[in-house]
Amino acid sequence: MNMDNITDKQVMKRANAAVELEIKRLKVLDAPVIVYDRKKQVIVKRNSDGTETEVGKRLRKGRYSERIAKKS
Repeated sequence: MNMDNITDKQVMKRANAAVELEIKRLKVLDAPVIVYDRKKQVIVKRNSDGTETEVGKRLRKGRYSERIAKKS
């Protein structure tokens, strides 16, 4: 097996680990963290003191082709 190829599962595991490390780094630096709340479908800014501020909402729903068909 060629060691240069990695599976999709390994890529996702590494990406998730990188995101977790970055969030921890931002918390140590007392910097706000921007996250997406899937339940509310909003973008939230979490400050180091625990407060949350809604920054934006999800704009697009559905497939691109379906959104284009509705406009026409």
